[in-house]
Amino acid sequence: MKQTRFVSLVTASISLLAASAANAAASVGQPAPAFTLSDTNGKTVNLADYKGKIVVLEWHNPECPFVKKHYDSANMQGLQSKYTKDDVVWLSVNSTEPGHPEYKKPDVMNGILKTSKASPTAYLMDESGTTGKNYGAKTTPHMYVINGQGTLVYAGGIDDKRSANIADIKIAKNYVSAALDEIKAGKPVSVSTSTPYGCSVKYKS
Repeated sequence: MKQTRFVSLVTASISLLAASAANAAASVGQPAPAFTLSDTNGKTVNLADYKGKIVVLEWHNPECPFVKKHYDSANMQGLQSKYTKDDVVWLSVNSTEPGHPEYKKPDVMNGILKTSKASPTAYLMDESGTTGKNYGAKTTPHMYVINGQGTLVYAGGIDDKRSANIADIKIAKNYVSAALDEIKAGKPVSVSTSTPYGCSVKYKS
């Protein structure tokens, strides 16, 4: 009886540890967590689909003033266009829960993307919030860069100017473009982490 109870306790502990590991935020220098999500056109997208490619993940919410800063100025669209032309995969991710007032259905998001002339490789709907939580995404925008070996090499803010002021973009150091340029040049990423800034991700409770 005691042995059975001991085995049960050990099994439960292992299950809890496994669950904790599964829910741990992604770490720079470690393999990027795998995910499978649907895009706004209903297509299933796996991170594994882009094996060997440099991948940018951009957490997005069109209602956020900090997101608007980078879209109203066309800063984000410019980065998307520049780097996707250079064979970088750019995945925008929306983890807003469906019950939140700021949630946008996929067809609505497609309209917003078209109007703003955004050009990510795909726009992914993370309605359960699982992928966002696995990456530890806290804000919109929250940016991640994954190298061609599948390793997370950058996580944090898009730049070093923590404001919603469009004028700050011109004087900001853009961490994402710096990381991508360094990877392309065969150099290590000099700034691999920074504090993200923006609106909180509207996760499902």
